[in-house]
Amino acid sequence: MKIGSKILVTGGAGYIGAHTVVELINAGYEPVIVDNLSASDKTLLAGIQQITGKTLSFHQGDCRDKNFLNFVFKAQGPFKCVMHFAAFKSVGESVQKPLLYHQNNVGSLLTLLEVMEENGVKDFIFSSSCTVYGQPDVIPVDERAPFKRAESPYGATKQLCERILEDVHHTGIRTISLRYFNPIGAHPSGLMGELPIGVPNNLVPFITQAAIGLRKKLTVFGNNYNTPDGSCIRDFIHVVDLANVHVKALEYLSTDTRKNVYDAFNVGTGKGASVLELVNTFIRATGAKLPFVIGPRRPGDVEKVYADPTRVNTILKWQARYSMEDALKHAWAWEQKLRKSN
Repeated sequence: MKIGSKILVTGGAGYIGAHTVVELINAGYEPVIVDNLSASDKTLLAGIQQITGKTLSFHQGDCRDKNFLNFVFKAQGPFKCVMHFAAFKSVGESVQKPLLYHQNNVGSLLTLLEVMEENGVKDFIFSSSCTVYGQPDVIPVDERAPFKRAESPYGATKQLCERILEDVHHTGIRTISLRYFNPIGAHPSGLMGELPIGVPNNLVPFITQAAIGLRKKLTVFGNNYNTPDGSCIRDFIHVVDLANVHVKALEYLSTDTRKNVYDAFNVGTGKGASVLELVNTFIRATGAKLPFVIGPRRPGDVEKVYADPTRVNTILKWQARYSMEDALKHAWAWEQKLRKSN
């Protein structure tokens, strides 16, 4: 175990948080998980334990609850770093429930920063998003691109959170914001993957559920965008690659001796793929039948965005290892395992 190796992971029972916990354990850290289980259950916690063989430290509670957070900091600290994944993340739902998104996503960050300050924890890694760019003027988009008006309340909360973190870094909170592109896939072991509650908001779990017969069909939102096949273009990144970059960011922050740090990195493959391309790759890679139809455009969706990953490649020494096909095969294996166990 690394000395001073305790890492607080908020939202650690969720999709990206849980995969990151595995990578942290593999790298010799001791994660302490906080999650209110509003968008997850304990399934992925069991998966972490199966993959790593470690007993987890888990506390159920809300990051907007200052008393709860103070209890965790005092009972489990001192923490080397806080990784903040806990947030609502559906673009569509945020359009329907903007107040909820602002209260949760911005409110939890403010409370967490207060508690960090009171407990003397300085290092912070923030789960941000490429939605901060809106519809960028130049693609691939790099970190110098200006924040344009967000296309959804979800994107607006990520912009606000980044602005808050930029403001507080002058007070000694040392932050790295990781701007995710589109995480997909599952752990290669088949023991852990994306686990939506109810109807999936994300594309790949909807694809796998439609292919296995849980959903009647997949709807592709729009085929009249200004793209080669008319569907939206995204940068799809394997969730294990995304989890791994958090360890790289943590180690980078540990070796940075500056008192005031605020840095942001795009985390993507640098390759754009359309929604229809993803659908066809899934059918080809798995041999599964996938009923799908074309529907109208969805409010809040950006037409096309993919990353310029030069900074994350050179500064954090991180590279995406898995292909889109790998990610889809892993997601399908996870879906099949889920249905067998039900």
